[in-house]
Amino acid sequence: MTTARRRADRERLRIAEEATDELREALRGAGVTLPSLRVDLVSYASETAEPPLVELGRCTPEVARRLAAVLVRGGREGGR
Repeated sequence: MTTARRRADRERLRIAEEATDELREALRGAGVTLPSLRVDLVSYASETAEPPLVELGRCTPEVARRLAAVLVRGGREGGR
């Protein structure tokens, strides 16, 4: 693997990790924790220039409802 390719791969991963961290912090601030939130390593291994996907993972029905409530409140506040 060339140095340029490794650098590009690290950048792709960095972008996805930063987005994951930002989402985790925003959710934490709203009192929501998605325990399986992480970078999807399968999509990272693909031969694409796109950043890997962020895997939201599984959660309990209670967490899903809290997340839905946060999104609904945010939607109302954002529409002002």
